[in-house]
Amino acid sequence: MNVHENARQTPRGRVLMVEKIERGASVRQAAVDAGVSERTAHRWLKRWRSGDRVLCDRSSAPVHCPHRLAAEQVERIDQLRRQRLTGPAIARALGLARSTVGLVLRRLGLNRLALLESRPPVIRYERQRPGELIHLDIKSLGRFERIGHRISGDRTGQSKSRGIGWDHLHVAVDDPSRLAYTEVLPSLGREDATAFLARALDWFARQGVRVERVMTDNGSAYRSKLFASILQQAGIRHIRTRPYTPRTNGKAERFIQTSLREWAYARPYATSNARNQAIGPWTDAYNPAS
Repeated sequence: MNVHENARQTPRGRVLMVEKIERGASVRQAAVDAGVSERTAHRWLKRWRSGDRVLCDRSSAPVHCPHRLAAEQVERIDQLRRQRLTGPAIARALGLARSTVGLVLRRLGLNRLALLESRPPVIRYERQRPGELIHLDIKSLGRFERIGHRISGDRTGQSKSRGIGWDHLHVAVDDPSRLAYTEVLPSLGREDATAFLARALDWFARQGVRVERVMTDNGSAYRSKLFASILQQAGIRHIRTRPYTPRTNGKAERFIQTSLREWAYARPYATSNARNQAIGPWTDAYNPAS
């Protein structure tokens, strides 16, 4: 329990009560003034006279517990759990109650199998100068011709906006400076992805950034010969992330999440075209001042 150290009936309050008794006050009156029973006051007084000058709470756990599991049994539960056995299976194997095994697993911090998974260490990196590494990624957004019901609350005619297609946000983010270039294009195919790359390289060059490496995921557009030809002509090294590890390209992923929160879903747009027209001004505002 979290209480103020000088509050009533904290260790400090108990000491004050006992000191009052030692100065001549009756136990009954001191207990009434402290708001406790006379029996409680006698208990604190006894501890004080036995040499305890702090009067802190003591553990309520019993000194002896004849039903406590032996250390060997606890260790065996730990071993079986690390072999990925379920709680009921461990209980059957050791002849114990399921509830007992469950309590031990919680105490060991092994009550969920997910806690046994070995996760790779987080490796954080950041390039030293602009242009050393540019992160590329694409986010698909549904097109719409009216404000959605989540904002308007009106579901009338909402089905008319279904199936009208997708827009695709292409992003290029510089690793150390977070300088970003964006476009909303009609597809995520190799032609649009390659054209976006060419325009992004030109834009970074106008900012005084010479691109040395480009990191992408393993999408088909990024694996195409057309995309590779642009990189080869510019003398840029292509780095691809490992499959199913989007965190490797985390700076682009983080930028996309920020753009969705501050641009795509920040306000109600009448149409997706209105939303797309707002990406340029938003990106300009996002980029660090030169």
